[in-house]
Amino acid sequence: MKIPEEKLKQMYELMVKIRQFENRVKDLFAAGELPGFVHLYLGQEAVASGVCANLNRDDFITSTHRGHGHIIAKGGDMARMMAELYGKATGYNKGKGGSMHIAWPELGILGANGILAAGLPIAAGAAMSSKYRRTEQVAVSFFGDGASNEGVFHETLNIASAFNLPVVFVCENNLYAVSTRQSDVRKVEDIADRAVGYNMPGVVVDGNDVVAVYEVTREAISRARRGEGPTLIECKTYRWRTHFEGEPDTYRPPEEVASWIKREPIAPFRRMLIDQKIFKEQEMDAMDLAIREELDQAVEFARESPLPEPEDALKDLWA
Repeated sequence: MKIPEEKLKQMYELMVKIRQFENRVKDLFAAGELPGFVHLYLGQEAVASGVCANLNRDDFITSTHRGHGHIIAKGGDMARMMAELYGKATGYNKGKGGSMHIAWPELGILGANGILAAGLPIAAGAAMSSKYRRTEQVAVSFFGDGASNEGVFHETLNIASAFNLPVVFVCENNLYAVSTRQSDVRKVEDIADRAVGYNMPGVVVDGNDVVAVYEVTREAISRARRGEGPTLIECKTYRWRTHFEGEPDTYRPPEEVASWIKREPIAPFRRMLIDQKIFKEQEMDAMDLAIREELDQAVEFARESPLPEPEDALKDLWA
């Protein structure tokens, strides 16, 4: 099935938004403006954009500590996200979530998560709810290669398969779990092979090719909506930065980093859109500029927003 031109344009816009947002966050963190830690999504833009372009507003996602890209791709507002990173009361979670814990159920965002693999069972629970309520909503769980070695990964895939849940598991394999190279701690080359043990499809895709990611995910989500159960998708990609900003890059060969940056996902997609006359270069330049201006406004909004009041520390908590 041919991808509609509007969908291709949407994916390009999402990728550029993620790229610009993360580059700005990198600079703001280096300048000492942001508290805590930030884990950047630079280099992985095609995964979130290609997956989320298939989702409806009321579908669910669960994210990771590297979650800014997922939230933008699902429709998150950059101003409220930036305010959350600044720890301000106008942020999505009133400054209490910060970079690693942004959640907004109104958009189906059930939370970025600082605990390895913790989003998988939440996505399965959302999918169980959808199946029980017969709403045809689908849940997507984003997770990294390191999470695939956690026990909860296997438990969740087992129960999702056993109950035929409408959930798609998206592994963003960027080769490293913090500083541990995955080939040192895992014998299988493809994480997607682990789907065989749970009788679900396991698919490997180039995570730097947004069109390929979109098409593979479209099939998995359609399958889930038809009531045919879960799919495990492994997106082969790479994070350009270290695990978190400020970490010394002592564990990755410089030539490896350089080779992956050359394979970056946005430039070839931009060329394809121009070559196929879907976008004019001037239109793309105008979109890039509009996103930059929106981001400028988001930063200004965050800087000018108030901090949470100390007496609000225990509000909005479940016990």
